[in-house]
Amino acid sequence: MYNKKPFLLLLLQQTRSMVSKISEGITISVETYYQPDYSNPVNSEFMFAYRITIENNNVFPVKLLRRHWHIYDSNGSLREVEGEGVVGVQPQINPGASYQYVSGCNLRSEIGKMYGTYLMENINNKKAFDVIIPAY
Repeated sequence: MYNKKPFLLLLLQQTRSMVSKISEGITISVETYYQPDYSNPVNSEFMFAYRITIENNNVFPVKLLRRHWHIYDSNGSLREVEGEGVVGVQPQINPGASYQYVSGCNLRSEIGKMYGTYLMENINNKKAFDVIIPAY
């Protein structure tokens, strides 16, 4: 029987990608997954999940205060999302420890990208700094 799903969607279902970046002593690793059960390609609705691991390589504890995302669809649309913490929390990450969470993003096309920054605070001296979230 002929499979009517576009080739790109079949490829997306099998593809997981991972990127990492270190900035300000913090390693951000992102793994993405296409979510076919939550997508509706006929209506240009494509759902992706992502797992982010934040590792604190510094000698001081940090707190994740805010996030700022830039989300692009291949159809040319841009969205920005900004807010406190991630998934409803502002985690504290001790030296040598990590924090991981899973979230999702809906796109209007099957290809897109996200990148952004986390605003972190050095808990010892209360100084804030930005950490880069790599494009994925």
